[in-house]
Amino acid sequence: MASISVIIPTLNAAGSVGRALVSISSLDGLAMIREVIFADGGSQDEIAEIAQECGAEIVVSAPGRGGQLQSGVRAATGDWFLFLHADTSLDGGWEAQLSAFMRNHGENKNEGNKAGYFKFALDDDGAKPRLLEWLVALRCGVFALPYGDQALFISRRLYDEVGGFGAMPLMEDVDLVRRLGRKRLQRINLKAVTSADRYRLDGYLRRMFRNLFCISLYLLGVSPERILGVYGR
Repeated sequence: MASISVIIPTLNAAGSVGRALVSISSLDGLAMIREVIFADGGSQDEIAEIAQECGAEIVVSAPGRGGQLQSGVRAATGDWFLFLHADTSLDGGWEAQLSAFMRNHGENKNEGNKAGYFKFALDDDGAKPRLLEWLVALRCGVFALPYGDQALFISRRLYDEVGGFGAMPLMEDVDLVRRLGRKRLQRINLKAVTSADRYRLDGYLRRMFRNLFCISLYLLGVSPERILGVYGR
């Protein structure tokens, strides 16, 4: 069976990374996972201690998710990469789904070598989170633009073929999936459930419009470094 390297970008994520770790810690999952790597951006919290306690490797680079993920990939030894955000957990049953995905969409398969992504979901109740989930599904269906919080799953060969993540402070996920293109993207029919804390803190509508504004700037050619100033406000 092909092996999986789980790569989790972290920056002061000690309080949230547990949800990602718990979701991938089943016996079947552990049999598939070669290693878990924290691609850290210089955290000042207890993330190194957490890595040691759970048997994960930690690699440290300058902050900026694209560069952190590059560092994680350089340390990885698996045949496939699962890029999982620290505040995101996978639905139960992901093991069977990824096993089937590797059989069907790996190298020299009839259905082609593809990358997978999960359905976006938030751990919150009410109309606003459901509306956002619907809008994300629409974005993925119409524009083929899943984001990093949807847990991208990609073979090493395909990752290398398209050039991998760029050393960008943000939009590294959009940059990669645009190079992959619609034909090499396949939705996995399970949810990646992300913490809604940021939306509750900022307000759903405010954060939704800010995210839309940032992606619009990027698609218009504004550099990620300049967009970072808007995104971080």
